[in-house]
Amino acid sequence: MIRPTEELPHRGLMFVLSSPSGAGKSTLARELLAADNNLDISVSVTTRARRPSEIHGRHYQFIDQPSFRRMCDHDELLEWAEVHGNFYGTPRAPVEKALEDGRDVLFDIDWQGTEQLSAIEGLRADLVRVFVLPPTFRELRSRLERRAEDAPEVIQRRLENARVEIGKWDRYDYVIVNRDLDHSLAAVRAVLTAERNRRERASGLASFVDGLLEEASGLAAKSEA
Repeated sequence: MIRPTEELPHRGLMFVLSSPSGAGKSTLARELLAADNNLDISVSVTTRARRPSEIHGRHYQFIDQPSFRRMCDHDELLEWAEVHGNFYGTPRAPVEKALEDGRDVLFDIDWQGTEQLSAIEGLRADLVRVFVLPPTFRELRSRLERRAEDAPEVIQRRLENARVEIGKWDRYDYVIVNRDLDHSLAAVRAVLTAERNRRERASGLASFVDGLLEEASGLAAKSEA
């Protein structure tokens, strides 16, 4: 029986944030992680070059293409995709371990990876998909230019891909327009809280309710005595 001061155990969920590059999903992911002790980030592997502001093992695991192909061949990735001419993937082992331990896992991935996760038998019930949109396409361009970490031709390619990515918004469970970071962060947190409290995810709920009813019966018996 669960004690009144204990949290109800729940099955870990897979919390996906997707957006076109520059819409703000990585910033939202960073803020969400900083404030939530039961949330682990899924660190993707990628073949793209590391940006000056990025740290290997924290933002991505930067590997070469032969290593990436070996991971694919050995079924070590839950999903993978080619984005902007580079390869990205989600290592399987750390995600499965976190879910088994009842921890939630945050994914900062694109729509292609999200569709692959959605197709995995046995994982769909644990998947929560959130898509982040920019307020305007002009603002999206400005954000990419202000970031000043990509060459002009890379920015142009990201904008061209953004038109495709934005068109995938209706494949997600929740959609947030990132006009203001604080408001968007509050919305993402609200989604995460609500999904954690879904009845089917609270594996200890039946035991907790049994305890409540047992307690109620005991109190009723004392009142009648």
